[in-house]
Amino acid sequence: MSSYTAPQAQAHVVEDFFGVVQLRSDGSVIRGDESVLFPPEQYPEVPGVEWKDVVYHAAHGLKARVYRPSSPVAAEKEEKKLPVLVYFHGGGYCLGSYAQPSFHVFCLRAAAELPAVVLSVQYRLAPEHRLPAAIHDGEGFLSWLRAQAETRNADPWLADSADFARTFVSGCSAGANLAHHVTVQAAASSGIIDSSPVPFRIAGFVLLSAFFSGVQRTPAEIDLSPADVSLTADMADQLWRMALPAGATRDHPLANPFGPETESSGFIAAVELPPVLVVAPGIDVLRDRVLGYAAAMRELGKDVELARFEGEQHGFSVSRPFSDAADEMMRLLRRFVYQPR
Repeated sequence: MSSYTAPQAQAHVVEDFFGVVQLRSDGSVIRGDESVLFPPEQYPEVPGVEWKDVVYHAAHGLKARVYRPSSPVAAEKEEKKLPVLVYFHGGGYCLGSYAQPSFHVFCLRAAAELPAVVLSVQYRLAPEHRLPAAIHDGEGFLSWLRAQAETRNADPWLADSADFARTFVSGCSAGANLAHHVTVQAAASSGIIDSSPVPFRIAGFVLLSAFFSGVQRTPAEIDLSPADVSLTADMADQLWRMALPAGATRDHPLANPFGPETESSGFIAAVELPPVLVVAPGIDVLRDRVLGYAAAMRELGKDVELARFEGEQHGFSVSRPFSDAADEMMRLLRRFVYQPR
């Protein structure tokens, strides 16, 4: 008696992001060379900064890159220790790296010019690790950082240079989305924006070209020409399809924190949040999302500073890290970090 086995369908590509990330029908992922999208550039030297990598999550092999001025720096009022800037890189939750040159040079500048101790954080990428994996990694990093503040065996660079009571959480694009979610969760769940009883406090958070979305198109998503922007609405949609939990829409709370699928307005209203600096580029299909976020936060009584950069594209702080606009944004960031709270 013979038996028959039906041939299995061959896996095929269901999402192809410029050949750099390909998602196949069987769930497997093929990754290409990201330099196709982010060609290597020669950036000017940023003197006076040293850096090293540390492991913050051994099981997942996750690292953070620590930057600090290499010589004693007189901060505001000649304080001995420096504020801490946590930084999450961009890439639509599917691309990018904490070590990518454009993010690296931004962190070098921030460490030198604020000045600050900067920690650039690696997190797991989708679609291999769909959201909320990256959010969990960001929360895990903040827990690790708080533990550094509490222990006598902290990393020597942090023990010597970091003022943990002046910690700021920041990010660019998807990193800004991540910064929002981990700050809200940290404030709601563990009260770590209060410096008592341990010397750790989130003093503010910074969203640069935040990566938000929603099902209903905004005017900017409709009107801005793909020829004029660095990130198109279709590109953003595709990244969200690969990053969100399978079957989720762009109104998922992680993509649209004030959208119809979430009650986060009431949740956020009840949470005591630190001040937030929101940077909104004018030539960005996500411009209306960012402006809407700032308006919604203000309506909830949150302390929001909005900075509009009318002639700039999405992610200009890293795509043009030595431009006049990037210089102005660095001055804005310095003022935000060092203003009395």
